[in-house]
Amino acid sequence: MLGIAGSRTPFLSRLQNRLRSERSTFIMAAVIIVLGFFLIWPVGVIFIMSFNMAPEMFIGERIWGLDNWRTGFNDGRIPEAIWNTFMVWGLQFFIAMPASIAIAWALARTKLPFSHSLEFFFWVAYVTPGGAVAWILLLDPDLGYINLVLRQLPFINGPVFDIFSVAGIVWTGLMGNGIALKVMLLTPAFRNMDSALEEAARVGGASNLRTMIKVTVPLMIAPIALVTALQLMRIFQSFETELLLGVPIGFFVYSTLIFEQVRLHEPPLYGQATVLASVTLVVLAFIIPIQRWILQRRRYTTIASGFKPGLVDLGRFKWPVVGAIGTLHALLTFVPVAALLLGSFMWRTGFFNVEGAFTLDNWRFVFGEEVFFIAIRTTLILSFTTALLSPVLFSMVGYILVRTRWRGRWLLDSIIWVSAAIPGMLTSLGLLMVFLGTPVISFLYATIWALLIVVILQGNTTGVNISKSAIVQVGFEMEEAARIAGAGWVSTYFRIWLRLLMPTLILLGTLNFTIAAGTTASIILLASRETMTMSLLTLEYAMNGWREAASVMNILVAIIILGTALVARRFGLRLGVRHDTQRSDARSAAPARQEASHANG
Repeated sequence: MLGIAGSRTPFLSRLQNRLRSERSTFIMAAVIIVLGFFLIWPVGVIFIMSFNMAPEMFIGERIWGLDNWRTGFNDGRIPEAIWNTFMVWGLQFFIAMPASIAIAWALARTKLPFSHSLEFFFWVAYVTPGGAVAWILLLDPDLGYINLVLRQLPFINGPVFDIFSVAGIVWTGLMGNGIALKVMLLTPAFRNMDSALEEAARVGGASNLRTMIKVTVPLMIAPIALVTALQLMRIFQSFETELLLGVPIGFFVYSTLIFEQVRLHEPPLYGQATVLASVTLVVLAFIIPIQRWILQRRRYTTIASGFKPGLVDLGRFKWPVVGAIGTLHALLTFVPVAALLLGSFMWRTGFFNVEGAFTLDNWRFVFGEEVFFIAIRTTLILSFTTALLSPVLFSMVGYILVRTRWRGRWLLDSIIWVSAAIPGMLTSLGLLMVFLGTPVISFLYATIWALLIVVILQGNTTGVNISKSAIVQVGFEMEEAARIAGAGWVSTYFRIWLRLLMPTLILLGTLNFTIAAGTTASIILLASRETMTMSLLTLEYAMNGWREAASVMNILVAIIILGTALVARRFGLRLGVRHDTQRSDARSAAPARQEASHANG
């Protein structure tokens, strides 16, 4: 009997391991298929459909050939749009990167008054929408507030600034996220740098400026390269600014040309749009290896066992630096918000001298529109659903990649990284073709479900990698203790991992809420009048010249985003692992120890 029992035990163990392996394989296959279908397959569909010459791309028999490619390149607008895309990105990057490095150095490496407050306002600038509309109100050549003020000067006859220009597009991009995002990413890295080499340079007679250029920046080449690599993936991401400022003057980048061909042209030029999208994919195929090469370059250690923090005293220059960064904040946030507030209460922006120049009619108009309530309902559904579901889903994927040995992890990780390079407009066009060309899921087109799929998945790369970085910081002991106690993976996740990861999940939820509330390019080809969002309605008002209504919408979106971010931050501080428990216990235990010592005495 003992021999039989002993022979069964290895057999049952092998059977359990086999079943566990098959279950993990099934789960991994399901995750890869679902993510691959919605993240990667739409790109393949775009390339395939670029060879479909049928007059009705989604109806009837398909005719294959190269006519779409010949027509697209004979038009000449495709190469021009690609060139314009690179030109705008390059101008913004080579202006913003040096400025961001200097600001991050000042905030993190110097004894700058109000440095933490100044850093916080870059986060405010990042989540505050409405940049394009605000700068139209300020720098319109005829009715812009700044141009109207400058015309009062005796030596100025015409407009000084024209926002509807390449320079205007570049400026608006810089005042949007061009500088704020880079400062947010670079400042923590500069703060974690050892000051020993900087002190050695200053002892050797180098000035603060020379030390920054010769020592600090070279040591920070790793995070600077990382930010550069991330920005390479944003070459094709811009849309709203170029649409509002470029299309009126016939200046197209890749995303606005696709939108013009699919939505503004009748009948839609799907064939040429797929050709432009395919050319963009070819360009991305060259950019991705460059990005990976940058990320794999030499690293410079800035924190070691002898880490020594230290700050530079700017002396008499500290207040001018504070004033310069404060002025930048005024341009990034306060001036645009003031312009939007003023525009929302004007009968017609720029007409200050007419009777009844200020009114509440714009607010009445917006709140009286039925589509406004559709937009706010859709936006809240998308934003809160994304904020709640995406952190959980991405943390589960991060757990699979970090904590398991399941087969296929490299493929799943590759899908996550490759999807980051796919611009929002390509995602929108690809999913449009997938939904309309696949009968089984065609019912999803123009529904809230299609938009939910897009907004939940569009932050997958950031969400998964932030989750991975948080998961690897947690040891195996608590997880193993839960398993020994009989808890399954689901119970372990919700009882242990969810609490440990809560601050990270709150951060991811807040970021994804902000992205979902303001997204346009990735959903603009999939939305209908019944699934209009606040960002799309704002864009529609601005395109139609209703700047006052667009101002109202931007203010409402800003209130929703900033309000939610502040509530989430306050809520997040109450959750997660408490670091003051021991201190509280020590304080409460101190009187008891004193009383016990008196009693023993």
